Amino acid sequence: MEQKQQNKKRRNLYKVYPIEENCISCRYCEVACTMVHSESKDPIKAYKLEDLLPRPTVEVEGPVSISVMCRHCKHPFCLDACISGAIWQDKNGAVHLDEDVCVGCWSCVLVCPFGAVHPHLNKRHSLKCDLCEGRDFPACVEACPNRALVYDRER
Repeated sequence: MEQKQQNKKRRNLYKVYPIEENCISCRYCEVACTMVHSESKDPIKAYKLEDLLPRPTVEVEGPVSISVMCRHCKHPFCLDACISGAIWQDKNGAVHLDEDVCVGCWSCVLVCPFGAVHPHLNKRHSLKCDLCEGRDFPACVEACPNRALVYDRER
């Protein structure tokens, strides 16, 4: 009975989990993300000509590093804080941000407990992981040479 209730609460969501002890701060996850979300699919052009930024960001403090990205929270504070309706949650629990609807108020940036929503100051909208919509597998996970990112069913 208790197991049945737990299964009801479990979302059908796959998301990216960082493994801190495996991260070598190579930033391949950032490059792969930027490239996949670019029109040119070229990392240099994406950064230089398309003014794109990565959705995950690698944070480094001394010998410790980790790729920080959206956790697709069960209760997303960013959704509560969004004043324009740009952030929404799908039936599986993934949290999405429509950059065309975002007004750049940065409320979502301020309330994210993980620091995983970023402002794109030049384009006046927020950025967050979209789990590489349209792909079978997130680019950051594919690019990670040290298996510091795992794409798995929500635990």
